[in-house]
Amino acid sequence: MLKIFQLSHLFLINKIDVEAPLEESRTNVEASLEGCRTDVEAPLEESRTHVEAPLEGSRADVEAPLQESSLQSGRLSVLMKKLAELRIKGYELKPGQYNNISCPMCKGGDSGDDSLNLHVSVDGYTAVWHCSNGNCGWEGNTMAIADGLPTYGMSKKIMKARKVVLTEKSLSLKPLCDEIAVAFTYRRDGVLVSCKYRDDLKQFWQEPGTEQILYGLDDIKNASDIIIVEGEMDKLAMEEAGFLNCVSVPHGAPAKVSPKQLPSPDQDSKYQYLWNCMEYFRKASRIILATDGDQPGQALAEELSRRLGRERCWRVKWPKKNELEHFKDANEVLMYMGREKLKETIENAELFPIQGLLHFEDRRVLGDELGISTTEFC
Repeated sequence: MLKIFQLSHLFLINKIDVEAPLEESRTNVEASLEGCRTDVEAPLEESRTHVEAPLEGSRADVEAPLQESSLQSGRLSVLMKKLAELRIKGYELKPGQYNNISCPMCKGGDSGDDSLNLHVSVDGYTAVWHCSNGNCGWEGNTMAIADGLPTYGMSKKIMKARKVVLTEKSLSLKPLCDEIAVAFTYRRDGVLVSCKYRDDLKQFWQEPGTEQILYGLDDIKNASDIIIVEGEMDKLAMEEAGFLNCVSVPHGAPAKVSPKQLPSPDQDSKYQYLWNCMEYFRKASRIILATDGDQPGQALAEELSRRLGRERCWRVKWPKKNELEHFKDANEVLMYMGREKLKETIENAELFPIQGLLHFEDRRVLGDELGISTTEFC
């Protein structure tokens, strides 16, 4: 019994001696694993924080413009409904741009032109419009807000009688700087009567409700030779070439010549600017139409000649740019070929073609080298 007890006691002692180090090792291993887990999870948690923070910022950067875009879309939808109530429709609404569309009040008059100038603000809040038809002059504005009611006015007076008094101070004109916009001031007898603007995207707009006249009008007073160009920049190019007796039309050219009969001056809304300045052409014996060389430019020359008298109109043929193309206008010739070439081009203007009128050298067509009988034109 004693031997067995001793063996059991020895076994118990040996068991304790073995299990105690094992338990201590297990504790040390688990403690080490817990430390490793902490060492790994801490950087992961920190990394997760660093990753989620930029993602949260990026989400905000993306959601803010999307939210603003959604708001703008909603405002435009409301604005279009308000405009539709005024029968202003049939156009693509683009914020920050000017659109010439059909006027619901006068339908463009006898000419049927798109005489209503509509502008929508960049944020889609407001729309402003003005009809350039001298017998209409409808203008107004509306806003894309819940209680914003359309406001508009109706005028039966022609543009010449609806003068708006302008000054450089009221226009807040400043010297050129970082603001990419140019103001062209329109004057009659030195008095500011209108102003037209051009931005770096070649978008144009004009002070509404002002008298429509030619740009540079004072430069042709009492002139016997007058040059008409299609844009303010072409007028300035002419001055560089030494031609001060030049004016520019305030609007662009028509797409084509109108097949309709010439309307009366008070109904000719598209060319009201010309009728408002007609007294300046009474003494002119030669009018050089130096409009653009494209199809609309040639259509403009034709329309001007119909109103000024073809018998005293001359036209300019712009020099060749290459084998297939010609230069488009005076400014382009000045930029690429210089002032002397521009001067030469204007001096070589040709008589505007008149139906039934032949040049002397055209006698070859009739087969008579000795001359042309007057009966040939009967």
